Amino acid sequence: MSPPTSSPKSKAGGVSFASVQKRARSDSHSTCHSLGHHDHHAGGAEALRLTGPDGQTKIYDDGIVRKRTNIENVVLDRGDAAHQIAQALPKEITMVPKVDLFLPEALKDAIFVGHIVTDLDSVGGAIAAAALYGGKAALASEINSETAFALKEWGVEKPPTIEEVLKENPDANICLVDHQQTSQMNPNINPDNVVGVIDHHALQSKTIVTDRPIYIDIRPWGSMSTIIAHTFLTHQRRPSMGVAGMMLCAILSDTLNLQGPTTTEWDRLVVAVLSEIAQVDDIQFLATQQFKAKSKELAGLSAHGLVNGDQKAFSFKTEKFQGDVGFAVVETTDDAVIIDRLDELLPEIVACKKEKEVSALFLAVVNIVSLKGTLLLCGPTELSLAKVAFPDCTITNETSTIMDLGKRVSRKKDYIPAITQAIKSGWSKPMTRGKSTVDIASLGKLEVDPLDPHQRVVRRGSVLTPSHISNHT
Repeated sequence: MSPPTSSPKSKAGGVSFASVQKRARSDSHSTCHSLGHHDHHAGGAEALRLTGPDGQTKIYDDGIVRKRTNIENVVLDRGDAAHQIAQALPKEITMVPKVDLFLPEALKDAIFVGHIVTDLDSVGGAIAAAALYGGKAALASEINSETAFALKEWGVEKPPTIEEVLKENPDANICLVDHQQTSQMNPNINPDNVVGVIDHHALQSKTIVTDRPIYIDIRPWGSMSTIIAHTFLTHQRRPSMGVAGMMLCAILSDTLNLQGPTTTEWDRLVVAVLSEIAQVDDIQFLATQQFKAKSKELAGLSAHGLVNGDQKAFSFKTEKFQGDVGFAVVETTDDAVIIDRLDELLPEIVACKKEKEVSALFLAVVNIVSLKGTLLLCGPTELSLAKVAFPDCTITNETSTIMDLGKRVSRKKDYIPAITQAIKSGWSKPMTRGKSTVDIASLGKLEVDPLDPHQRVVRRGSVLTPSHISNHT
């Protein structure tokens, strides 16, 4: 495939669209028609059906008018190209290589598994990679509510855990997807059995080291599932509707509905193609339902779940600083609900910081609707580093524990590069530490709440020593 460019916008003129049920997908299983037009329009069929006179708005049955969303415009702009690509694929579902093209033999029958604290891209990408290369998908940890939504939406069975798979075959070949750092690997995986890596993240600290060459596919795109989908297309493979739908949802998740700063033109084109293959008529409705599922779980998570739900650690070594910096991210449609729990979250950040033995730990709360970031600061070390990394951002409360990050919403593109630059430029931990901003004595040990139907982890009792209390940052 050539590098993608925006294609002319699909036209709605002269096309009559029947009223469709309010759902993301149509009931039709036909993706092409003899008259030359296609019902799904790369996920923009519903936007076209409701098109207003100006061609840029949607008029609903009750008279409400709203502008098309970014994602609707993206898929409609690429509708013709997406349809041509989908039409060029074989009509039958192709799962295992049948032609003599380069598809690594080592990945055949391999176990495809994502990172711990697994997310939708890890699970969807593992399922798709297993279908493409002829292997088996596995879970590195329990799935979240967003992933559960996608599996149900597309009728895809939840993969077994990596522990279950390795119990049957301890020496199975492993392909890591959506990560390549040993700190993010499930501890049951033997690094000597890793035969491949498919990822879209930077090669940073604790990248896996192997004794022999392995298959590597790392591309600077917004989602790992974009890479798998692209490989399907370039090898003339048609994924099943369920696999296409899982990849579609994974890309929407990782790119924040194609609005995040890591989004590339490849992501945009692939979303349009997958929408066509998966027979999605209303891409915005699918995205909205998916992110509702994601934010619903976040609002009900314990403080421990919020701080640890999507957390990664990065190692640094300079003349003035050596240590690990943890960075957790919570994505939600209602950031105020999370930020209002500041007094509950700050002690948990400190406790987690001590337990994981990191030098600093940040928690960023990202509103995925307004694309706005807020940084929670648990102590003087975090405050000092944040001021250097984000000099144009302001502290918004009297205790200096909240920083407004503005439109910075991506850990990969906005947060970690700024932290890295600050440390490499000579930042060091403050010598004089201020008064604790949290009640350390109130922290406790982790337990599963037996009264919670979701079995959430909570803290009970004290686990920190007096030395921790006096020197916690």
